[in-house]
Amino acid sequence: MDDSTENVLATVGPRLKALRLRRGVTLAELSEATGISASTLSRLESGQRRPNLELLLPLARAHGVPLDELVGAPATGDPRVHIRPVVHHGITTLPLSRDTNGIQAFKQMISATSPRSEPDPRVHEGYEWLYILKGSLRLVLGEHDIVLTAGEAAEFSTQTPHWFGRADDKAVEFLSLFGRQGQRMHVRASPARAED
Repeated sequence: MDDSTENVLATVGPRLKALRLRRGVTLAELSEATGISASTLSRLESGQRRPNLELLLPLARAHGVPLDELVGAPATGDPRVHIRPVVHHGITTLPLSRDTNGIQAFKQMISATSPRSEPDPRVHEGYEWLYILKGSLRLVLGEHDIVLTAGEAAEFSTQTPHWFGRADDKAVEFLSLFGRQGQRMHVRASPARAED
């Protein structure tokens, strides 16, 4: 085992003890909560017993902290999303999320110089949520023909025939959240207040 692993393991005991004392929990109480004997817990905290996954998992659960916090794991890699714009039919799309399995986030822009096209509604699996950042977006959704302006949002099943484009000769920028069928956004808003 290399020195860096040994150094990490050596810090686990003091970290466990500090966490237990900060929470004001006795060894006996922690033993009851985890099913680990008080003597084993004491040896872990003093460094006389090497920590392993079978011991650390119940301790992380009992303390309500991630396992990384118990072992002092280094921070994970680069958190930045490296954006590669995609241009398709005059719409520039910037992916804002890495996960391709869950809900995906995009920033989309239609420039003032991109050619305006006639609505050609399409359908596909999924659910979409749009939020207009700048400009006006024309949304054709089933029998509806709507113009959304900055600050407005729309959500719909993509099983409904839909199309969107610029509503006028100015650029439009909007956020789009897309999820596969059954995945919907949950937007919370304060209830409207009654007029006095």
